[in-house]
Amino acid sequence: MTTSENNQPIAEDNLHSAIEAILMITDAPVSLVALATALEQPVNVVRDIVLELQADFNGESGGRPRGFELREVGGGWRIFVRADFDWAIRMFVANENPTKLSQAALETLAVITYKQPISRGQVASIRAVNVDSVVKTLLSRGLITELYTDSETGAVNFGTTDLMLELLGINSLDELPPLSPHLPDANSNFDL
Repeated sequence: MTTSENNQPIAEDNLHSAIEAILMITDAPVSLVALATALEQPVNVVRDIVLELQADFNGESGGRPRGFELREVGGGWRIFVRADFDWAIRMFVANENPTKLSQAALETLAVITYKQPISRGQVASIRAVNVDSVVKTLLSRGLITELYTDSETGAVNFGTTDLMLELLGINSLDELPPLSPHLPDANSNFDL
């Protein structure tokens, strides 16, 4: 048992609640190390509590599953709406007018996601359109980032950010679904 900011001992129940409170207010995944450091606790203690909270939220400790879940994503832990209740969130925000990505932005983002690192010119070549403004939009929203500048060509190469992984609900690009099932068979006949 350690002490709180006012030198009072932190009971185990309070530690659970403290970790839960931190996870509720964060807008980005929080690493176990960050939680442990903030609460002056060993990482293994924090990991055990996070896993207990995850099980509790999933209803594994005898209660009902909550409308939210605790997931490890983007190098840390974050609370998300449980997929079973996406419908409720859609109904709640139905009157809102969120800014969505255009079809051009989604297509450009898909190319960058699957082909990274990739230059603006390579993306334009694949899409057969100018992508300058779309790339600026994706950069401003924090979905892509400049990875490096090619020393021979001077072209900036882009890749996706941790925010993109977080929004996709994955930990790494290795978890992306393969494209091959969505591509036409080389032996199929095309209607031109």
